[in-house]
Amino acid sequence: MMNIQQAKETIKQTIQAYLLKDESGEYKIPSVRQRPVLLMGPPGIGKTAIMEQVARECHIGLVAYTITHHTRQSAIGLPYIVHKNFGGKDYAMTEYTMSEIIASVYEKMEATGLKEGILFIDEINCVSETLAPTMLQFLQGKTFGNHRVPKGWIIVAAGNPPQYNKSVKDFDIVTLDRVKRVDVCEDYEAWKSYGYSHHIHGAVMTYLEIKKENFYAIETTVDGRRFVTARGWEDLSEMIKAYEQLELPVTEELVMQYVQHSRIAKDFANYYDLYKKYETQYHVEEILDGCWSEAVTSQLKEAAFDEKVSMIGLLTSRLNEAFKEACDADSYTDLLYAQLKQLKDDLSRETEQTGLEILEHMTAESGSRMLCEKESGLLDRDQAKIHTKVVKTLEYYGQQCRMGGIKAADGVFETVRTLFGHDVSARSEIIEQTSKMLHQAFAFLEDTFGESQEMVIFMTELNMDAYAVKFIGDNGSEDYYKYNKTLLFGENRKKILAQIDSVPVSYII
Repeated sequence: MMNIQQAKETIKQTIQAYLLKDESGEYKIPSVRQRPVLLMGPPGIGKTAIMEQVARECHIGLVAYTITHHTRQSAIGLPYIVHKNFGGKDYAMTEYTMSEIIASVYEKMEATGLKEGILFIDEINCVSETLAPTMLQFLQGKTFGNHRVPKGWIIVAAGNPPQYNKSVKDFDIVTLDRVKRVDVCEDYEAWKSYGYSHHIHGAVMTYLEIKKENFYAIETTVDGRRFVTARGWEDLSEMIKAYEQLELPVTEELVMQYVQHSRIAKDFANYYDLYKKYETQYHVEEILDGCWSEAVTSQLKEAAFDEKVSMIGLLTSRLNEAFKEACDADSYTDLLYAQLKQLKDDLSRETEQTGLEILEHMTAESGSRMLCEKESGLLDRDQAKIHTKVVKTLEYYGQQCRMGGIKAADGVFETVRTLFGHDVSARSEIIEQTSKMLHQAFAFLEDTFGESQEMVIFMTELNMDAYAVKFIGDNGSEDYYKYNKTLLFGENRKKILAQIDSVPVSYII
């Protein structure tokens, strides 16, 4: 049994192996031996999300279907009559139009230019009785009706274990012997890294750190099914951030719409109120600016353990925003620099175009390429924003040249180089400010707790945050290196973590 991150790596490695070619350009593992991957696990743990990540990282296409939304006709195609002659005699025969699903694969190939990809079919073992034989044929023969999945497209199917869905149908041994089965289970620690990288709301992250057992639950009661899933927490996080921006109250009723488990929803709603109270009470922004009073440190020292964890969560949540901003600034500047290196090369070539025309042509090409990659699913939301920002910056550079009447290659390049210098300076300011915030967080925690279990929690959270790890790896942090060495190695770490596990939780009001 794997967690979702391990399943992702397994699927990614499988895709890489299936798409490996020999010197003649043929797949080393022939299509007949490329078993479809069957991903079995509870609903809402991120099966579709990891398929999107794998497709992006392997730079291949993705076509995804939830098969329970389809009929037999849309899966295998519609019948039509054809006439054929056998032995001098005409016969009327039934053939089928191309399956909607197979057609979507070809359409994806045409739209994106990606000739290889993943065909992902979700809820494959929850189909109707009329569609079940078609799904077995699909897994066994890689066909829908009379039409085969195109060469270079890997089948990944996902299903739910029977305890989560009454309509689940068991696969027979013949089918199971033709698939590569991967069983996956819910795992908060694996999801936690995803939560940081996708900027899940700090209240959700901190609550689940305190109440890990409430991360995923599906129960059957006399009042019906009660459940909460990883998908529910992520969607709730997005809604909370929107409500906060609109200054709308986050109520228990709102939480219940995503966390469909009355006890956990009430518990989280109570915690959210406390989280916002701590946010006001401890003045996180002032702490990260290096301004805190002895009264604040004294109050936090005497606080209950869950309150301390919540305060650390507030710090790490705000730092996560800063780390992400710094990493995005890095990615933006690096991508823009690559574009300008290309511009320099283009400007150095002899051509009838003016320097301004070359810049505008490159800008248009960059915009088209970005839209194509976005449409292909090769850019996630954050990457698309960065690429869009680069295109807009190139457009701005062009506007400045036009307004200044600058058209010659030398003049265009000097103007662009000067403007790019401003972007580099802005990036440096963001990095410097983020480094100061991290230093002040360490100073505050040291002033309040010293080398304690609270500092271990803070260090552990930093190590789980991909943005933090990247930022510190790129820019360094003496505080981080000091405490990483002191607290997170050997018996001292084990001793402190054991103390943390033994502390009772008492925040519920």
